[in-house]
Amino acid sequence: MSAIYLTAYSGKFLGPIAQGLGWVMDQIYSFLYNVLGIHNGTIAIAIILFTIVIYMCLFPLTYKQQKFSMLQRKIQPELKAIQEKYKGKRDQISMQAMQEETTALYDKYGVSPMGSCVQLIIQMPILFALYRVFYNIPAYLGSVKGIFGDMVNGIVATDGFATKLDSIHKAAKLTGTTVDFSAKGEALHNYVVDLAYKLSASGWDSLRDAFPNLADTITDTQDKLSHVNYFISLNISDTPLSLIKANFGSHMGLAILALLVPICAYLSQLLNIKMMPTASMGDNDQMARQMKTMNMLMPLMSLFISFTTPVGLSIYWIAGALVRTVQQVFLNRHFENLDVAQIVEKNKEKAAAKAEKRGIKRDRMLQYANMSTKSMNSKADLSDEKIQQLNKAAQARSNAKSGSMAQKANMVKDFNERNSKH
Repeated sequence: MSAIYLTAYSGKFLGPIAQGLGWVMDQIYSFLYNVLGIHNGTIAIAIILFTIVIYMCLFPLTYKQQKFSMLQRKIQPELKAIQEKYKGKRDQISMQAMQEETTALYDKYGVSPMGSCVQLIIQMPILFALYRVFYNIPAYLGSVKGIFGDMVNGIVATDGFATKLDSIHKAAKLTGTTVDFSAKGEALHNYVVDLAYKLSASGWDSLRDAFPNLADTITDTQDKLSHVNYFISLNISDTPLSLIKANFGSHMGLAILALLVPICAYLSQLLNIKMMPTASMGDNDQMARQMKTMNMLMPLMSLFISFTTPVGLSIYWIAGALVRTVQQVFLNRHFENLDVAQIVEKNKEKAAAKAEKRGIKRDRMLQYANMSTKSMNSKADLSDEKIQQLNKAAQARSNAKSGSMAQKANMVKDFNERNSKH
């Protein structure tokens, strides 16, 4: 990580999202801590409950995505028939007709090819914003920041505190982070919280040695933080990779627990993908191979990314995958009993309205569907008598007398033809 800021992330897009998500988490945390009296692993439990809330809010999108996958399998024979109908035809009229029939088919079943992408598009900014929240919890959860209040006030009131904190900061090997102990007011307090929140056990010892008059306050703060910010002995703001490095050889139990975090993230994502139905690709072998490859890569990405992101984010991923799996069990049962004919009947009026909105009437859609090369070769359908009449008219125009109306008409015709070529 290149920097830590207690001040919330100020990005114009992700910043407000992170603030909003942090506020929701803070309310859940306060309820657990103050109302239910849960003081151990409070933040991790808040993350799990927060995950359930997020995925319940996203459930309508999940339902639409799953409905699309189910109906895609149902409409595959009809879709394949349309593709076979226009196979090998690359002229503009045929391509347009194929597009119109395909769109009408999706309208008929009330699904959108883009529907399966919406959930992913919405989840990505949430995931990036949550990274900001979980990496520096006190920046977004005021209740957690309050734990440091007495200790920070005592530290900044001590003479020479800036030099001592700077020394602790360097000894903790947090030199890549941004701190400024010469700041004033709220900004200074934020920097001190930034430092304390990232300290390891040895760092807290150094803090007590540097401020012996605040030893009891520092110990009390560390104890409160260790209860709310730790989950199964793991600091949720640390990355599994850093925990493995710090504890390998000395505390193998913690190192193994840290290793299990990304492994669980991988297995939970894999389970979720196995449970999730996929839209049929028909004869599109290339697309099917791409989907299969993506289903293999996504859990592997979770495995590797989880090593270098906060444990809290991995908890969110694992909890999210388990919530989605439970949802999927019920959705699969629901879609097995879904009446497709009823869906089609219900969408008749909507499909017609959509087609009309695009400026295409039903009869025109049928014309496109039944279009053949006959209309493109209408000249061949002219009778011999009609052809003779046209030839006589052309000969008469060519023999027009000088100064006659026929000659003037020919001149105008020639002029227009010459201009149309430029």
